[in-house]
Amino acid sequence: MLTRRHFVATTAALFSSPIAGAAFGEPTDLGSYQAPIVAAPVSPPSMWAKWDAQVTPVNYDPATSNPWGLDKRFLPARVDANDGLTPGDIHVDAVARYLYHIQNDGTALRFGVAIARGNLYEPGTYTIRRKTKWPTWRPTEDMILRDPGAYAQFENGVDGGPNNPLGSRAFYLFVGNRDTYLRIHGTPQPRSIGGRASSGCVRMVMAHIIGLYGQVSPGATAFLYPPEGSVSAKS
Repeated sequence: MLTRRHFVATTAALFSSPIAGAAFGEPTDLGSYQAPIVAAPVSPPSMWAKWDAQVTPVNYDPATSNPWGLDKRFLPARVDANDGLTPGDIHVDAVARYLYHIQNDGTALRFGVAIARGNLYEPGTYTIRRKTKWPTWRPTEDMILRDPGAYAQFENGVDGGPNNPLGSRAFYLFVGNRDTYLRIHGTPQPRSIGGRASSGCVRMVMAHIIGLYGQVSPGATAFLYPPEGSVSAKS
């Protein structure tokens, strides 16, 4: 059951190749030079239904289907919510690794999640200003600088699909009109649920976020509460 301490107020977080001739001092017409054109990553809508089926278990039952081997407490469940919480909003309990979506009838849908490693997780209050099916992905400049071995290879972006780091669906978190580059998204690594695995985002099982996606409207608020070491919580 959701307890009041889950919903205490929080503080918002919130070398390219050489140009021919240049190395030998030969004249170079920079005005005529054109950088190589790199195609933007794509996610063809014609593939979305196929990909949905690919990541959703046969005879899927959200409450019992568990081919991922998760602890059963991380399977979707409906729980009671405290009075006064706004239907449609999302609350992330970073200690228990739960995401709650508040319903109109005084209940909440609860899902298991993974959160970011170390201080990459950013507690705060955010607005979901955009949501996307089978999103494309590009690591941020900070991610590339922080770990070029892991991220520089993806600097031109990654096509949407079951192997994309954002998975099947993504909610984009903003503060005002500023994109924070934090996301609530599906993951191709479902066994990470319950742990700390990402570079700032909140991860969900792809089949779970597919079920949640249609219920979350742009404009909803997402509350990300502090992780262990900052607050204690019970669920």
